[in-house]
Amino acid sequence: MEAGRQGMRQYPVGPGSRFPFGVTRDNSGTNFSIWGLRSRGVELLLFERADSREPFQVIALDPVENHTYSSWHVYVHGLPPGIFYGWRIDGPCNTEETGFRFDKEKVLVDPAARAVSDVLWDRRRAAMPGDNADASIRGIVVHHDGYDWEGDRPLHRPSEQSVIYEMHVGGFTRHASSGVKHPGTFKGVIEKIPYLKSLGVTDVELMPVMAFDEQAVPEAVAARGLKNYWGYCTHSFFSPHPGYCVSPEKGTHRHEFCDMVKALHRAGIGVILDVVLNHTAEGGADGPTINFKGLGNRGFYHLDPNDLRVYRDYTGCGNTVNCNFPIVTSFLISCLEYWVQEMHVDGFRFDLASVLARGHDGEPLQYAPMPWHIELSDVLGNTRLIAEAWDAGGLYQVGDFPGYRWAEWNGRYRDVMRRFVRGDAGLIGEVATRLAGSSDLYEPDGRLPINSINFITCHDGFTLRDLVSYDRKHNEANGEDNRDGSDENTSWNCGVEGETNDQEVVDLRRRQAKNFMALLLLSQGVPMIRSGDEVFGTQQGNNNCYCQDNELGWLDWKLAEENRDILRFVTDMIALRRRHPSLMRRQFLKGTSRDGRLPDVTWHGRKLNEPRWEDRDALVLAYTLGALTEGEGDLHIILNMSDEIVEVDVPEIPGLKWHCAVDTSKPSPSDIFDMADQPVILESTYRTGARSVVVLESRTAAGAG
Repeated sequence: MEAGRQGMRQYPVGPGSRFPFGVTRDNSGTNFSIWGLRSRGVELLLFERADSREPFQVIALDPVENHTYSSWHVYVHGLPPGIFYGWRIDGPCNTEETGFRFDKEKVLVDPAARAVSDVLWDRRRAAMPGDNADASIRGIVVHHDGYDWEGDRPLHRPSEQSVIYEMHVGGFTRHASSGVKHPGTFKGVIEKIPYLKSLGVTDVELMPVMAFDEQAVPEAVAARGLKNYWGYCTHSFFSPHPGYCVSPEKGTHRHEFCDMVKALHRAGIGVILDVVLNHTAEGGADGPTINFKGLGNRGFYHLDPNDLRVYRDYTGCGNTVNCNFPIVTSFLISCLEYWVQEMHVDGFRFDLASVLARGHDGEPLQYAPMPWHIELSDVLGNTRLIAEAWDAGGLYQVGDFPGYRWAEWNGRYRDVMRRFVRGDAGLIGEVATRLAGSSDLYEPDGRLPINSINFITCHDGFTLRDLVSYDRKHNEANGEDNRDGSDENTSWNCGVEGETNDQEVVDLRRRQAKNFMALLLLSQGVPMIRSGDEVFGTQQGNNNCYCQDNELGWLDWKLAEENRDILRFVTDMIALRRRHPSLMRRQFLKGTSRDGRLPDVTWHGRKLNEPRWEDRDALVLAYTLGALTEGEGDLHIILNMSDEIVEVDVPEIPGLKWHCAVDTSKPSPSDIFDMADQPVILESTYRTGARSVVVLESRTAAGAG
């Protein structure tokens, strides 16, 4: 049953239990359980330390005593926490005939490990023939005593009240200018919570924090000393990424992550995880064996039925997880429920979520089990669910993702707003639809404006500054001859490619950035801001910084002072949104009124009640939003994306005066006003600057001053 090495103590073993999967400790020892489809021989390897080259004990599991159905299990008496472990699994490897890739020489990391170590990890060794015990990722036997949450619970904030801030845990504080004690870690995020709170965001959406392979980059990229920075190559779905921990060698992953969640919750900030369930770090046929390839390759991945050696790639990352295969569905659902129950996260954003809707044959399913199981899970019942509703295989489901609770990254919102602010004419009809919550996408089947996650930029693509500074991507630093990243960015450089000292161009770019932020925060639905855009950060035209774990990809905190006018504008726009329930409606705008108030929306052009819906040259749109609650002011909003100054009618409301809250054509600080300082509008028209957004707030004439 067992063999010993290195003179370490040899622990006695017993049959163990097949449930739960992973590692479970009690007062007498540790239970290990793992599944292996069609496997026929299993060994458990125990290592003393993260950097131990050889196991101190190898436990061969008995095919009768330690094997139940597809599960292998063993109980190790007296085994303490702090031990590192891995698995060897033998089975069929005639890939062409069976689709299985068992390799008894490869050491696998437990896919259900609660903490992992990649200190010795060598991706190249895992992809080559031969023993890699001295270069494998290992699981860590950790304490299962309860974390002291001190009464913490997920926040369950209503979606319409949310302002989401998409950020990278490492890049948020890794720059020397961050001034934190633990840069690039969960603890570093805690140190910056006062900044997040002052900005006014309600939720952080963390780019992947489940353990991922930092070595998963093309050879040409690795040759430049670059690595997988973004984290979209998960291998261990239950473990926080060790690279974001201060002391991962001690197995503190869970405690460090939970400390961050608890601190954010205390500040009233929710935590949404960007999760990658569509592919794994194992890549295609020439990729490494980390865990799933060696546990049940044929069930876990989409394979070509005509050649089981070939991985169907709907993700652009070499493989596609077969999400609707029963054991895979169960594994992934249990993972999501774990992060909610044990880690207290408030929601998930699903990368390339349309993969979740593909059946075993790769075709989209109308009633795909995976997304519906997620939607109907009791544990996930109050959890935010956000889909990136497309994949790299051509499936595009924005407005049509399976389920009702699912919000979607609204790619159509992003695209039309970029075109409109760029100056593309004839879009005001669709602009109005997007501003009003995209009813064309979500209302027909009973969904709501909160199903739309509105965004202008995200991690994938140009930053806000680069969006107004570059017409073309500049990804040469990635080492792929500028082939990577999207060629279509719907951007406009304002007349000069890249950085410039031309003050007229610089001023226009800053105004355009404010226009984008104003539109985003004036739209019905849920706004999402990319971290760093609020301080006008740049990636020098690189629209795919997935491998740039350096100053190009990090948040430069000096920009908060250098671009304090942009930061102030974004902060005050968030505050304006949060004081106006009329911008955060749960129901679609209908143009109707109640209780003697103004209609919820009235659309205009330069003249009142005359929107130019059919005008292919139109670049001006105005609209009035009636107050939703008692004491809230009405809003009149003017959008002029033309190159001309235009006079736009302002409606008269008996007993009320309009005050200027926002005018992006004005230099800071006159671009946005505190309520007490807003100038009153005395004329029946407003002289609206070229390429600008204007917001007027109503107050009683007596309070007009």
